[in-house]
Amino acid sequence: MADRIFIWVAHPGAGSFNAAIADAYQRGAQASGAQVRRMDLADMRFSAAFDGYDGAPELEGDIQAWQQAVQWADHILIVHPCWWGAMPARAKDLLDRGLTSGFAYKYRSGPGIKWDKLLEGRTADTIITADTPPWLDSLLYLGSWRRLLKKQLFEFCGIRPRKVAMFGSVKLSDLAKRQAWLARAEAMGASAAGRRADRVAAPAQAELNPSRMGFSGS
Repeated sequence: MADRIFIWVAHPGAGSFNAAIADAYQRGAQASGAQVRRMDLADMRFSAAFDGYDGAPELEGDIQAWQQAVQWADHILIVHPCWWGAMPARAKDLLDRGLTSGFAYKYRSGPGIKWDKLLEGRTADTIITADTPPWLDSLLYLGSWRRLLKKQLFEFCGIRPRKVAMFGSVKLSDLAKRQAWLARAEAMGASAAGRRADRVAAPAQAELNPSRMGFSGS
């Protein structure tokens, strides 16, 4: 059961379907008693100029706030579109700069490669939107991005992945399919907070705002 959930909408555009998914997840979590903090990449301001960790620039306020939200949380949701087989470059910029040594991990001295996982004790869900259906992503690409998130992001830092869900094909979906995805996201939020999804009231139709059900850009 997670009492504190941090939701990060890792889509660089405002008003996306990813934001609607996050809204649904947040409803489920809050209805089940969880505290929720949320940050949307579209509202965050930081430089993408980054040449490596030696002599890295000081972290901007929004990246520091993102780190603080990660540290505060028992559970994390990342929702993002899959563009060219990965998350958007702007989202990756934040991970490159925010998941620093001393915050997310720390290498140990001595021979070999050993490290401390500084974000242990947390769990995470990920919801990915894509034009590629999940079955085809598994068949053609072996779910490579989903595996990378689990192993090279979450587990490297000590975070235990719960669910890595892919919603697709967005390009071929209709309104009914998107409403079903939102219902699933709400159930995931309830589950993360430790409450059975069937005990969460179904969202009112008015909450499924058509203006946030856009069929481009996920």
